[in-house]
Amino acid sequence: MDKNIQKTTFNRFTRVSRETITSLEKYENNLINANEKLNLIGKSTIKDMWERHFLDSAQVIDFIDKNSKTLVDIGSGAGFPGLILSIIIKDRKMPIKVQLIEKSPKKVHFLNKISSDLNLNVEVSCCNIFDTKNKISKEVIVARAFKPLGIILDLIHKKTKDWKKIFIFLGKTGKNELIEASKIWDIEYKQRVSITNNDSAIIEINNLKKK
Repeated sequence: MDKNIQKTTFNRFTRVSRETITSLEKYENNLINANEKLNLIGKSTIKDMWERHFLDSAQVIDFIDKNSKTLVDIGSGAGFPGLILSIIIKDRKMPIKVQLIEKSPKKVHFLNKISSDLNLNVEVSCCNIFDTKNKISKEVIVARAFKPLGIILDLIHKKTKDWKKIFIFLGKTGKNELIEASKIWDIEYKQRVSITNNDSAIIEINNLKKK
């Protein structure tokens, strides 16, 4: 899809300022340059970045409580969805500090550079979340293209506390993953079809208990 059409679609859904579009363009250019060495995203998705990655990440912003104070992206990679959300959070003047958790030092360096260049309210943590000893306490948890649903739910159960909402992006296998997870977990959730792919969905979890 033509990039200008993608940007128009992105802006129609997010209604961000021209300044924020400029910030996203800087992010895009840095990502393309860094991708040669870091393999941040699949090369085939570069031409569709504004829809495939930017809009896909941004679509949960309207479901996040505007009075929330903290958000964590577990397994942030290239910054999706956490860094995109932090850019829109800044645009909307929401009082949310975003934590990006990533185990790769090279990717952490990239995330820190973007966060600094765009003056975002972001903390980047270089660690393997599976190895953390202290529980993470954040109001909102997001996860996109990280691990299968069952692993994510177990991780959240063991490594986090005091959260209010969880947003998990599910792909084509998401329906089956949810069925399997429901055998182990009592999950109170809302499910929304992704605005970028009819085969994908996002679940908003409000309560989670092991059976």
